[in-house]
Amino acid sequence: MIMFSLQEPLKGYGIKVGIVPLEQIRIPSIQRELSDNLVRKLMTSIEKVGFVDPILLIEGEEGFEVINGQHRLEAAKLLGMKEVLAIVLPPQIKEFVISLNVEKAPNLRDKAHQAYEIFMDYLRRDPSLEEIAIADRVEEACYLTVGFVIERFGERKFPGYAFEKILRKIDGFLRQPLRQAEAERERRAELLLEVKEVLNRRYEELGLSSPLQKEAIVTRAFFNVYGKRVREVSDDFLSVLRKLKEEIPQVELGETV
Repeated sequence: MIMFSLQEPLKGYGIKVGIVPLEQIRIPSIQRELSDNLVRKLMTSIEKVGFVDPILLIEGEEGFEVINGQHRLEAAKLLGMKEVLAIVLPPQIKEFVISLNVEKAPNLRDKAHQAYEIFMDYLRRDPSLEEIAIADRVEEACYLTVGFVIERFGERKFPGYAFEKILRKIDGFLRQPLRQAEAERERRAELLLEVKEVLNRRYEELGLSSPLQKEAIVTRAFFNVYGKRVREVSDDFLSVLRKLKEEIPQVELGETV
């Protein structure tokens, strides 16, 4: 393995650049799922010009973790490569790099998975740390709640898109130690799942066929309760969801939402 030590030009911290064997690189759980289509495109690109776009790694006790470049790494494996060009970064910036990873535009499930993994990582390290302290690592607080829905309760097909706009309005980072915040996120996730069941029933009752119409139902229910031009909601998270749970069974979609 050949490595050269350099200094990052803006922040000034030390980095290493070199060729790393694939057998020493692992995929951390915080990474999102692969896109087969993107992997195929990258294979074509690498076959034409070579592996010239370095992946980003963090060095640990058991080798290296890839924090940006999972698709390039998979393409390299499928092409039979044994080593790849890589940049090795300091461990302390791991979460920042993952949250800014634009190799594949993340969907809601990706963001929720990442948020949950970041939460759990900090919970293991320091349960007394307030949740708001990780706000700069997580794009939106609502991704934590959806992350608990998907990861803690196993709802892999949860229609998060139907709730995302409203959750952005009402879900914020908690000024509670992570151990207490974990229990609160579970409560929020459980209630969100209850609202999802009510939503699915109303969707079927209305004879709808497009999944996007679930978002229309939730939006209509929210407007019915709080009005169309509301910018800030005075009710807390749980109160809003309870009101949506009561209103959704009454929703009609005769008008444009």
